[in-house]
Amino acid sequence: MWCVPELNDEYIEKMEDVLGTYEQPYDPREPVVCLDEKPITLHAEVRPPSAAAPGREARRDSEYERCGTANVFCAVEPKAGRHFTFATLDRSAVQFAQVLFELAMQYPDASTIHLVMDNLNIHRRKSLTDLLGAQVGGEVWNRFTVHYTPTHGSWLNQAEIEIGLLSRQCLGSRRIPDLKTLRKEVTAWNRDLNRRRTRINWKFDRKTARRKFRYKRKSIKRSMN
Repeated sequence: MWCVPELNDEYIEKMEDVLGTYEQPYDPREPVVCLDEKPITLHAEVRPPSAAAPGREARRDSEYERCGTANVFCAVEPKAGRHFTFATLDRSAVQFAQVLFELAMQYPDASTIHLVMDNLNIHRRKSLTDLLGAQVGGEVWNRFTVHYTPTHGSWLNQAEIEIGLLSRQCLGSRRIPDLKTLRKEVTAWNRDLNRRRTRINWKFDRKTARRKFRYKRKSIKRSMN
């Protein structure tokens, strides 16, 4: 869903920065990775479901037990078809810092990792330096070139497409009772996507944005070369 409450200079500048990053030719030395997170409500069955049988559909009781919440960080390198899915206890600064550390380890030869994400308050250098210390946290953060989507512009983040795939293909309407089961399920799903090198075919570019929102390139300030 597109939500553009006010197309001001700041919104346009950040949108053009993100779209310009997507338009760059694929370069393994400068991978473009999109990151977002999704809260998960955990549910357990109260009564065992009945399996399908000839002439009878599978059945599940409408009653369930609430088992708290969890979180899933979804990261994707759209042009390479690389997928990273992290099921975590919550969506905290500590969990975010651990995810970024893991992502940095996945690209040891990259000169920089272009990271597209929204402006959530934990998406900052401080999350890493608080967990890893000023030197190590700073070094990990500096592995990334961060591109923030504009406020109310999360639709520009391709990780939202990844979350949609996770919701449909992995989670569905199933009841997942605990973090251990969630991790098992998302790991299996993630492994299958990487085996098939599933890519995202993103088509919305700066030229389309200028036509769609009726603004001219010369009216904005470029934030990248």
